[in-house]
Amino acid sequence: MKQFFLASILAGALALPAVAADYTIIAPANPGGGWDQTARSIQSVMQAEGISGNVQVQNVPGAGGTIGLAQFASQSAGNANALIVGGYVMVGAILTNKSPVSLNDVTPIARLTGEYEAIVVPADSPLKSMGDLVEALKKDPGAVSWGGGSAGGTDHIAVGLIAKAAGVDPTKINYIAFSGGGEALAAILGSQVTAGISGYGEFESQIKAGTLRLLAMSSPERLPGIDAPTIKEGGLDVVVENWRMVAAAPGLTDEQKAAVSADIEKLAKSAGWQETLKTKGWTDTYLAGDAFKAQLAKDVSATQAVLKDIGLVQ
Repeated sequence: MKQFFLASILAGALALPAVAADYTIIAPANPGGGWDQTARSIQSVMQAEGISGNVQVQNVPGAGGTIGLAQFASQSAGNANALIVGGYVMVGAILTNKSPVSLNDVTPIARLTGEYEAIVVPADSPLKSMGDLVEALKKDPGAVSWGGGSAGGTDHIAVGLIAKAAGVDPTKINYIAFSGGGEALAAILGSQVTAGISGYGEFESQIKAGTLRLLAMSSPERLPGIDAPTIKEGGLDVVVENWRMVAAAPGLTDEQKAAVSADIEKLAKSAGWQETLKTKGWTDTYLAGDAFKAQLAKDVSATQAVLKDIGLVQ
């Protein structure tokens, strides 16, 4: 009888669902930008889908995410409950800032989203089209100021590629970097810069409200639901897609890494996440495991080449 009760208790324990892990996610930028939106979207969906009972987001802004990355790598070693979001912008910032900490110092888990760049101007700007903006850029590169994310990030790279394609020396561009999407948006709306560049999702509400004019998208072809031509349609052979990823702390065991990877896979395949992608206008670019590791190495190499080409890295 004693053995029967022990067996019953053990069977009952095995039948219980595993306790969902709590997570803390570092968003290495100020509130309002793409990384912050990504982290808070992960937070919301993980909790709503029961993947995690409690998810906290902490903003650690500065230097294109490299300050948050360095803090994360040094303070979270071995902590399977710690995550950080990053992506293409961080790859560029690591190179341009000569950061001593790189993505090799954390545990990349998966690429989650992709997003094309939107080029906007204030609604009352005299620039009515991408052609107008390019004409002004050719006339006096320094007189055209661009407001975007961190130096060396996707926005900066895109502006450099636009300048190069237009026959303008990329080192002459007047690029003003902001560490958070909210700050950049305020500068654009206040006409403190000529034009703004970022992911479409960061401008969508202002575009729909009529306070910003969308000039072009950096996609290879027009995107459904977005009323704007591509940069290519304006005669410049430029296509740029930002992407965002999630990484875990360094020093995890294989079991810990597998558990985190499983939770992120559940997130990426959940109905809540798919709905978030639609709402935000993000492309599903989920890629994990060795395939993501190999792609990340290629992206780092390609980014370095682009940054050298446009004069941002020696």
